[in-house]
Amino acid sequence: MVRADWVVGGDRRTAAAERIYAAAVDMVLRDGLDAFDIDSLAERVHCSRATIYRYAGGKAHIRDAVLLRIAAGITDTVRREVDGLSGPERVVRAVAVALQQIRSDPIRRLMMTSRKAPELSDLHSSPVLSALAAELTGITDDDPVAALWIVHVVLSMAYLPLGNDQIEAEILQRFVSPAFDR
Repeated sequence: MVRADWVVGGDRRTAAAERIYAAAVDMVLRDGLDAFDIDSLAERVHCSRATIYRYAGGKAHIRDAVLLRIAAGITDTVRREVDGLSGPERVVRAVAVALQQIRSDPIRRLMMTSRKAPELSDLHSSPVLSALAAELTGITDDDPVAALWIVHVVLSMAYLPLGNDQIEAEILQRFVSPAFDR
């Protein structure tokens, strides 16, 4: 039996990567980060593990591509909200808007389904999230630690919400804002 090629026409590499990433996004949104694995992804797109690695990279690379696709709506909203702001005001507003967006569906499902510390740790250490945090808050490239800290603040507050918007706003003003008041 001759099996049809699963990537036909156009730019083979781009088409394969997009097909893999689209399936990965669907899987993560449906089942969460903890359940995501390369074998299930390969089964879903009807290819081998080797094909996944060749066209889309390993689990960390795919996770970052999934995060970029899911975060696109968040980052667009945050960009609009912080346009024209700078310094501590920009940082606090970016964090507050990001939290609001992360807590909305389907993003909340992605965040709240990660129960294992190593998986959440992988998410916190994503260079994609640090780069987005730096851009959206206006943190300069020469301070990657500040961007990483903002990622930790946002994800920690998203994962363990305070349940009181007024207290959350006060925490951002009292503890996050001064860190960027130079």
